[in-house]
Amino acid sequence: MADCCEIKLKHRTEDEIKSLVNRLSRIEGQVRGLKKMVEEDAYCTDILVQSQAVGAAINSFNKDLLACHIRNCVVEDVRNGKNEVIDDLVATIQKLMK
Repeated sequence: MADCCEIKLKHRTEDEIKSLVNRLSRIEGQVRGLKKMVEEDAYCTDILVQSQAVGAAINSFNKDLLACHIRNCVVEDVRNGKNEVIDDLVATIQKLMK
């Protein structure tokens, strides 16, 4: 179990950072669009469709980040004998599936 004060960091490549930030920027734009739709009294189902698109974009972001985490962080920790990372991975997947 990690110390409560331990901060975990993952050093990403410039390409990883760029890709993740670009995705988040697009999601941010979608959320701003949703806000504008609400402010402009758009029809409920139109807002719901756009909201679902934001949810799908976040899910896609999460899937890509999780895949990167497994391929890099988890594999590296297992190779270094830190098998507790498997429990952490399982807990993370359970949280994502709520």
